[in-house]
Amino acid sequence: MSAEEHPQLNPLIPKQSRTPYHISGKPEKQDLVDEYKGKSLNALRTPALIIDRAVFARNCAKMHEHAKALGARFRAHVKSHKTPEGTRLQLLSSADETHSIVVSTVMEVCEVFRAGLMADGTVKDVLYGLPMAPNKIADLSALTDEFSAVGASMRILIDHPDQVRVIEAWESTKANHRRWSVFIKVDCGSHRRAGLKPSSPAFDHLLRAVLASSSIALYGFYTHAGHSYASTSFSEATDHLLSEVTAVNDAATLALSILANTPGSHHPNVPFVLSVGATPTAHAATEELKKKVESGLNGVLELHAGNYPLLDLQQLNTSLITNRDISQKVLATVISYYPSRGEDGSDEAMCDAGALAMSKDTGPRPGYGDVIGKPWRLSRVAQEHGILTMMSPASFELGPLQGDGSLKLGDMVQIVGQHACLTLAGYPWYYVVDSDVNDGNVVVDVWVPWKGW
Repeated sequence: MSAEEHPQLNPLIPKQSRTPYHISGKPEKQDLVDEYKGKSLNALRTPALIIDRAVFARNCAKMHEHAKALGARFRAHVKSHKTPEGTRLQLLSSADETHSIVVSTVMEVCEVFRAGLMADGTVKDVLYGLPMAPNKIADLSALTDEFSAVGASMRILIDHPDQVRVIEAWESTKANHRRWSVFIKVDCGSHRRAGLKPSSPAFDHLLRAVLASSSIALYGFYTHAGHSYASTSFSEATDHLLSEVTAVNDAATLALSILANTPGSHHPNVPFVLSVGATPTAHAATEELKKKVESGLNGVLELHAGNYPLLDLQQLNTSLITNRDISQKVLATVISYYPSRGEDGSDEAMCDAGALAMSKDTGPRPGYGDVIGKPWRLSRVAQEHGILTMMSPASFELGPLQGDGSLKLGDMVQIVGQHACLTLAGYPWYYVVDSDVNDGNVVVDVWVPWKGW
């Protein structure tokens, strides 16, 4: 029975939506590889998204090292690139391996399964990383069954007591009851996305509802310091990581206290998982920090991050990475040139990468992207084109300088955008190069991302 056909026997369970992954349209990878493998970048139609596989893989290994230094498990978020190839590199690096991932859409869950990542044991543990919507419970329930059949685990995220009631209502319609493996989302700062502060009455109410439910097994507590993207130093990122650890540990401490003071309750058979991380805070994970936090933990620490294999200008601004760590860029063509048109009399140029190619995400740096090897910035964007303006030598960081730094009609430029996750979302496929194999200017593979929700 499909999700949308499931009888609605309880008013808490709305009409179910469905992710039709079996008819989702994607370009065929092999057709793309046959067409583009071996071609130089200057032969590609622009705009084009380029990923350097060697740099991507090195970033994955570095993140595994950070997790080991912190004494933490690692859970890779795959939503930035949404590909089986990238997922494998995130999980199996030269430094370590893990089998746990986070996804942001039900389609990603479906595609991870369809790509064979569970059948071959690469992925064994999946967290659907958004608070559960009631109209998706049928699909999530069916996927949990499919995962169980291949020895994998499915976990969900909740941050509201009504989600507990929806799960209980769903299970009341089933002949064979399950206990859903759940992370409670914890708010660790001022970013005000998902989650509740552990000190709030609302969190206490939710936690008690979860612990009292026969339909839920509390797996752990999950937080994400999204505000850490504004960090500009290692010490700032470290402080944010400490606040993440404190928040989830406070949540676990409260849970253990409630269990200890509730007659007839049973302590969990395994420690709670305390899942923390964002790319800036994960880059601050060290052995020194481990010594500060490990003795007082009421659970097992898990580190998670997603942007780190790719990186971008937002991450460069944190000072925790260098321009050599950025593995993605947008290839664009200069399609017109305007001498002395700038407000200060400087030249401007137009390229064929606009808002759809770069996204409109911004950051502490001006504009929407910086050009590699040229002191130019993508300062203005329309849907399908952008305006490149000259920047001061002091602002130029994506060196070394190529030639005299000038541009002319027909030149191809490589642009690093503000936020890789949003930039990649605009492309039907990514051209993959490998600077360890050649000079990084020849296509060695093509990755096709999962699309849809």
